[in-house]
Amino acid sequence: MQIKSVTVLGAGTMGRGIAHVAALAGYDTELYDVDKEVLARAEESIHRNLDKGVSLGKLDAAKAEAAKLRLALDTDLAAAVEDADLVIEAAPESMPLKLELFEQVARFAPADSYFASNTSSLSVTEMGAASGRPERFAGMHFFNPVHLMKLLEIVRGLETSDETVEVFSVVGEKMGKECVVVRDVPGFATSRINALIGNEAFRMLEQGVATAADIDKAVRLGLNHPMGPFEMADLVGLDVRLGILEHLHATLGETFRPSNLMRQYVQAGRLGRKTGRGVYEYDAEGKRRDG
Repeated sequence: MQIKSVTVLGAGTMGRGIAHVAALAGYDTELYDVDKEVLARAEESIHRNLDKGVSLGKLDAAKAEAAKLRLALDTDLAAAVEDADLVIEAAPESMPLKLELFEQVARFAPADSYFASNTSSLSVTEMGAASGRPERFAGMHFFNPVHLMKLLEIVRGLETSDETVEVFSVVGEKMGKECVVVRDVPGFATSRINALIGNEAFRMLEQGVATAADIDKAVRLGLNHPMGPFEMADLVGLDVRLGILEHLHATLGETFRPSNLMRQYVQAGRLGRKTGRGVYEYDAEGKRRDG
């Protein structure tokens, strides 16, 4: 089956990023969310990022305008998925929420459409079962910011078909991504490694090994990472990072027990860029106050 239309469920940071690359890849793209204001902000963000690509000379102006025209917004779930060839869920990392969403989507989407979840750690096999079409279900784990990051993890559930993996690989490549295929295990490949690095960084900070800025600098310059672990945690959201670690701790054991300091930051509402304060402090435009 050739994919022509994509519906993205959830207009948060990841959902809007996925919608951006889907529309730019030439797919008729629906972005769904229950909140009209969130949708409006998502559309504004997508347009702004497309325009920035043009201004930097990285994107053709005609392609950017065509992408804007391919993007539609919807607060009606049934209408958003009724003609979708591929539905990509980008809701918060809550298994009950995702299961309920896929059960609803399965009632409205075409019988031959494919389903995917952008989950970074939860069971694709379990979600596939809830969708009623496990052979046409897989994970499509994008990375933030989606329009800039090159990797796409395709997560193969227990019953995901070879055809589905191939279809998702073609879609990913068309979106400008390099794809890797991983089995459905807690944390997949990247989240598992990244969670360990980020958690150890918090333990080091708690022990007074070095300042957060110096730990970030050491990882960037010494290990050649594009971002330090605290910069990454603030970007992703400390609540999201904590949720991933709690899941990995429950499924994989003590190695992934979240640091006490990370848990305290979340309890204090220091969630990262989205709240203006995490490990670092940020202004209204998301720029670090300490440079």
